[in-house]
Amino acid sequence: MIHGDNWNNGPEKVIRENVVSLLKKYGGELIEIPYTRNDSVKKIDRQLREKLSMPEYRRKRLRQLIDMRPIVKMIEAHSGLTGLIAEKTVVEEKGRLDQFDGMWVSSLCDSTDRGKPDIELVDMTSRLRTIDDIMDVTTKPIILDGDTGGLTEHFVYNVRTLERKGVSAVIIEDKTGLKKNSLFGTEVEQSQDTIENFCEKIRAGKRAQLTDDFMIIARIESLILDKGLDDALSRAFSYRDAGADGIMIHSRKKEPDEIFEFCDNFRKQDKGTPLVVVPTSFNTVRECEFASHGVNIVIYANQLMRAAFPAMQNAAEEILRNHRAQEIDNSLMPFHDIIRLIDEI
Repeated sequence: MIHGDNWNNGPEKVIRENVVSLLKKYGGELIEIPYTRNDSVKKIDRQLREKLSMPEYRRKRLRQLIDMRPIVKMIEAHSGLTGLIAEKTVVEEKGRLDQFDGMWVSSLCDSTDRGKPDIELVDMTSRLRTIDDIMDVTTKPIILDGDTGGLTEHFVYNVRTLERKGVSAVIIEDKTGLKKNSLFGTEVEQSQDTIENFCEKIRAGKRAQLTDDFMIIARIESLILDKGLDDALSRAFSYRDAGADGIMIHSRKKEPDEIFEFCDNFRKQDKGTPLVVVPTSFNTVRECEFASHGVNIVIYANQLMRAAFPAMQNAAEEILRNHRAQEIDNSLMPFHDIIRLIDEI
C-alpha cells in the first residue's frame, strides 16, 4: 500500500495503525512517501473543499447521510468559530474515528449570542448572516431552527432563500403566538397551532421549493404541552401526509420513555419518514439506543453555547479578583491553537 506520510500524526494515525496491523497479517508492505505541500496541491485541496461547500452539493448531503448512516449527529453552531469546531472536531475511540455530520443553527443560541431573548426577536435577516458566517468556513450540512415558521406568507419566501443558500433543512414547530422556549413547558402560556393550519404551512412551504433536496421537518409540541401520545401521533401522521420530510418529537422530561413510546408507535405505521430528537433533557441516552427506536437524526442543540458561557464568566471574575490575567492562563487555550482551526487561502 502506498500512502502519504501525513497520517503519522493527528486523528488519522489510528487508521494507519489499523492498516499496518492488516498488512502484517496479509504479508503486505506499507510504502510512505513525503506528503506534498506546495501551492499547486493547496490549490487542488481548496478547489475540492470549495466544491463541497457549494449550495447544490451541501444542500443534498443531509438526505444522503440519512440513507448512509445508522444515525446522523448534528451539533449547534452560532458563529464561524463554532462552525469550525463542529466541522473539524474528530475523536478516536476504540480504533475508530468519529465526528459530527453537520450543524444545527439554533434560534435560542443565535438570540443568546446577541444578548436577546428567545422570542423570535432576532429576525430572519440577522439569522441569515449567522448562516453565511458558518457557510463561509465549513462544508457540512446545516439544519436551521425555524421556530414557528412565522406567517405562512413569509415562510414560503424563507424556504426559497434557505434552499438557494444551500441549507439542507428547516425545522418548524406547531405553536402560535409569541414564541416561548419549549423547555418551559406549561410553566408559561404556550399555544399549539391547529393541525389544519400547520399542515397548510407545510404544504405552502413544499410548493415553494425548487429542488427535491431541501427538507421541511415538522416539530411536534404535544408532549411538551402534556397533550399525550395520541395527539402527538395524530399530528405526526397528518404533518407527514401534508408533505413534511421528517418529524421532530420533543420532550422536557429527563427520562426518554415517552420519546421511545412515540418513536416505536410511529415506526409501526411508518418505516421511512425520518425521525429527529433533541436530547437536551433526556441526555443519558446514547445514540445507538435512539437508533434502535428508529431515530435518524440526533441534535445536540445548545451544548457549545452552554459550555462557553461559564468559561468566559469565570475568566472575567478571576481577572477582577486578581487584577491581572496570570491566574487563569492555565485554563485558556493558546491562541495559536485556535488560529490553526482557521484555513488560510
